[in-house]
Amino acid sequence: MFTQLNPTIPVHVLGKGDGYAFGMIDYGQEHNLIWVTALDDTGEIWCAPNPKVRLDRNWTMGRKENPEVAAEKAAMKIEAGMSDAGAPVPCACESVPATI
Repeated sequence: MFTQLNPTIPVHVLGKGDGYAFGMIDYGQEHNLIWVTALDDTGEIWCAPNPKVRLDRNWTMGRKENPEVAAEKAAMKIEAGMSDAGAPVPCACESVPATI
């Protein structure tokens, strides 16, 4: 059964990133729910199994960011060479004094 979500739900798909779930597929009791999600960064649409989907933080509801999601985002920043402030991380060679 397919259910359209209205309004959409902000989620994080582990291994893919943040997005909005706009549909859910339920194949029955022997299967995970499938979240149909549009990803923010790429615009891709993925059907993610329930164990890979986490709700986004919600200040009004008092829900903080999931630690697993926070760790994944930090790792993605490191891979992209970005600091917490969003600026590029300086190369380690820049901290070595030049000798001529």
